[in-house]
Order: sequence, then structure tokens, then C-alpha cells
Amino acid sequence: MSTKISYYFSKLDKFPIPDFFEGITETNEILQKAKSYLKDTLVSLDVRENRGEIRGDAPNFHGNYYIGEGTVLYNDVTIIGPVYIGKNCEIMPGAVIRPNTIIADGCSVGHGSEVKHCVMFGGSKIASLAFAGDSILGASARIGSGVITANRKFNQTNATIKVEGERIDLGDSFFGCVLGDSSRLGANSVSQPGTHIGPNTWVYPLTNVRGFIPACKRVY
Repeated sequence: MSTKISYYFSKLDKFPIPDFFEGITETNEILQKAKSYLKDTLVSLDVRENRGEIRGDAPNFHGNYYIGEGTVLYNDVTIIGPVYIGKNCEIMPGAVIRPNTIIADGCSVGHGSEVKHCVMFGGSKIASLAFAGDSILGASARIGSGVITANRKFNQTNATIKVEGERIDLGDSFFGCVLGDSSRLGANSVSQPGTHIGPNTWVYPLTNVRGFIPACKRVY
């Protein structure tokens, strides 16, 4: 099935939160787990801890957050918790990190980009002026400048994905894109709600994608 996490992500053991994926088999369960995990840890324990470095003006912090060692926050960053950011990340000027986001080690979020309820595996990157909403980025995945991961249908019904004639309900009206390990969304491309892209697939700039796109493809 195209929604099995084992198809998209091969480095679960390197995720900085131990046992995060225990009991999870489907992609939509990752986003659900992010909400419950952050509520149980950062919110219930009232964690507001920044072990990283601030360069320039102090960020705008709201709610609960944890930021790991070696991470750098630049001018005019806004953190709206609950948010977890791992070690050695870069959050560039003007970026906005919205609630229920988990960013693993070695990631970057570019200038003016907005990240809402996302899970980013280690080494994944979002370039400048992009929107990543209710999405999952695999290890070393890339979202280019100006990319939009559309995260809600016009009729506001649950996101779905059709594979081999079967339509799968993803269980939420808010669902953006699943981007597998080392896959890329090129500059100014758009993914429609519920898009699932397999590992090592490149979507070329200015391309509109939807549905299930298998691993190791070139899409333009």
C-alpha cells in the first residue's frame, strides 16, 4: 500500500525522539503522533527551552518549545508552540514555525518560509518563501523556493489518495504532502492535498503534482 511508512522512510532509528514510530504503520499516523507527543511532553510539562543560538533580534516565542544544541535562529523568526527542533538546525530570517511541528537534527528552514504541523526527518531542508503544511519530509528530502504543499481541499472534506483503483481516506481534512527520503520538490511547484511521493523522486520546478508518485521517478 502506498501509505505504509516503510515505503517512504528508511531511517526511523535515527530520529532524535526515541520510540516515536513505535506502533505506527501508516503515514497519516505520523502527524497524529506529533500532536499527541508534543502535548504529552512540551505542553503538559510546560517546556520552554532553547539550547541553541540566537543571531540578531530575539525570536518571537509563543507557547511551548524545545530547541536543541547547535541550532541557530536568525532575525525575526517566529516559533508558535508546541514545537520541537533538534540539534544543528538553521531557522533562517523571517521563518514561521507553527504548532505541532517536529524538526529533527540537521534540518533547515529558509527565509520567509512557513512550516505548519510538519514532521521533518534529519537533514531535510525547506528553502525560502515556501509553505509546508501538515506534511512529512523524509531524510535529506528537499522543498525548493516558492513551493506550496496545499493542505486542504476546497470542499474541506478529508484528504484522500487513490492507488490501484482504491481510494484511501487519510483521516483528516488537513493533509499536505508525504515526501520520501531524498526526494525533491523543485522551485515553485505545488503538491495537491494528500500527495504521496516515494523516495528518490524529483519533481521538477513549476510542476503541479497529486496522488501517488512512485519512488525513483522524474516528474515534469
